[in-house]
Amino acid sequence: MIIISIVLILSALFLAFCWWMAGYVMTGKKQTLEEAFAWQKDHYDTSFYDPLEKTDYTVEGEGGYTLHVHFLKNPTDTTKYMLISHGYTDNRNGDLKYVKMYLDYGFNCILYDLRGHGMNAPAFTSYGILEAKDLLRMIEDSRKRYTDMTVLGLHGESLGAATTATVMKYKPNVDFAVADCGFSDIENVIRGAYRSAHLPSWLFNIADFGARIRFHYALKDMRPIDSLSDNTVPILFIHGAEDDFILPKNSEDMKKATAGYAECYTIPGAGHAESVLADTEAYRNYVKNFLEKVLQ
Repeated sequence: MIIISIVLILSALFLAFCWWMAGYVMTGKKQTLEEAFAWQKDHYDTSFYDPLEKTDYTVEGEGGYTLHVHFLKNPTDTTKYMLISHGYTDNRNGDLKYVKMYLDYGFNCILYDLRGHGMNAPAFTSYGILEAKDLLRMIEDSRKRYTDMTVLGLHGESLGAATTATVMKYKPNVDFAVADCGFSDIENVIRGAYRSAHLPSWLFNIADFGARIRFHYALKDMRPIDSLSDNTVPILFIHGAEDDFILPKNSEDMKKATAGYAECYTIPGAGHAESVLADTEAYRNYVKNFLEKVLQ
């Protein structure tokens, strides 16, 4: 009887640990809109933002989930649109560091909060699975909402880049995509984070098991790279050369995996999600040259 009790207690503790591990990986603390904007303001000139004409609205995402959207109209009339997806724990204000570039290149900008972020209701992160379905709804809504649209591009950072890659499996009606510091699969990122923290990488298996029982999604299935084998949308991959969180190899592997036209560049001296700030001129030139090729 004592042995059975010990086994039951240990089993309960193990399941509780798995439950907690899944929550730690998939429900991290998110920034507020105010915190994200303050970070942007501290790191570059955001004065372009205030004069812009802005519109807020909501879009119904996957399963009826409500996505909050922030539209920034280009001061010069244009029929080109960019749909930008931010990174994990960030929100739509984290997209602002890319907006000035796209305004200069003649695009209106559509920013939105990924599920569980910004003004959206709390939700777990599925590292591209549900997020890509939400992005598909955003693409469809944008096409219907902006009837003057002649070009629609995607830009994603980190989780947003992984989401941008994953949505390609649904053959979205977009003209091109830019994927900045995305992961090819979340497993290599989490295992790497454990190793960097001097923890055993097999803890990933615990988190994966916890994700299956708590959220009914497997971390091992969160693999954006698997969505690119028959993709024909042109993609520009950009990655910070010094990114030690999501290694540049992730972008390099996704570039090789995509069936369509793709380019991949690294930015020297840039860590995770820092490329556009570390070398703004190089970043803008890579994007400009890519756009000239794919939109000619």
